[in-house]
Amino acid sequence: MLASRLLSILMLLQTRGRMSATQLAAELEVTVRTIHRDIDQLSAAGVPVYADRGRNGGFQLQDGYRTMLTGLNQSEAETLFLAGLPGPAAQMGLADVLSTARLKLLAALPANIQPSAERIAARFHLDAGAWFHSVDQLPSLPVIAHAVWGERMLKMRYQPSGEPDARTRTVAPLGLVLKSGIWYLVAQNSRSVCTYRAANIYDAEVCDETFTRPKQFDLVAHWERSVRDYEASVYRDYADVRLSPVGLKRLSLLGPYVTSSASSTAGKPDRKGWVRCRLPIESLDFGIRELLRLGDEVVVIGPPVLRAQLAQTADRIARLHSTRIAKRGH
Repeated sequence: MLASRLLSILMLLQTRGRMSATQLAAELEVTVRTIHRDIDQLSAAGVPVYADRGRNGGFQLQDGYRTMLTGLNQSEAETLFLAGLPGPAAQMGLADVLSTARLKLLAALPANIQPSAERIAARFHLDAGAWFHSVDQLPSLPVIAHAVWGERMLKMRYQPSGEPDARTRTVAPLGLVLKSGIWYLVAQNSRSVCTYRAANIYDAEVCDETFTRPKQFDLVAHWERSVRDYEASVYRDYADVRLSPVGLKRLSLLGPYVTSSASSTAGKPDRKGWVRCRLPIESLDFGIRELLRLGDEVVVIGPPVLRAQLAQTADRIARLHSTRIAKRGH
């Protein structure tokens, strides 16, 4: 563990340049005191690590120093081949680049590792799309990716789902996110950072104008916050329910947000295994449609209006499927 951490510090300093003890500690998930001890061990081993004191100080390697400990072991090489995403790369117009990079990586690997890496590439495939969904047509995605990488302003026409017209916008593209097979552009406009579905972007054009990426912007952290905020804004109502053991298993049909809420609010099961909990729902109408997916493995306790409307809906369904009406339909 120590040797691996020392090598990680060495590689971080070599690739990123000067880094503070706090930055290194956060990167490696250890304490600042541990980083100082590790730096002392590197220095004792003859690695030319220098410390700059002061507010903007940090650790850095002597100019021109390069470690030779950059060879890949078998596990690292296999992981790199698992990380290849041919589908998304093709959508961004990078299929040929990815293929060339994989060939170069394979050629650079030691002979004893090459067969293992080739087996990994031949036996694992990532299909990021959701079931029963067609792949979005994304003619603008390569242009968007080019603007993101080059930190250039992007001019585009954007037509949100359900709206009849597209509006022209010019934004600073901060990053691309692939979520359940759907590409999203995270970009800064004149007022805030917004999310745009790539399939709704048309006539994208990379501008000559560059932009300065916000220093504190973290794409992953921003996306995670956005997902939480979106889910919280969508699920505005709730249902108090009792779920059978089978109903608990079926909750996965309603999505992870609902399942997580049920788990955090669930009481103790009764003698038959039924559990009382609270489920978030988007609205009464949508909630009824979702709860019907659980069949007779759920009992709605409240709110009273939801319970009443669900009973009315179930009664209409029962009457439509009664023997008398079924015979009349023939």
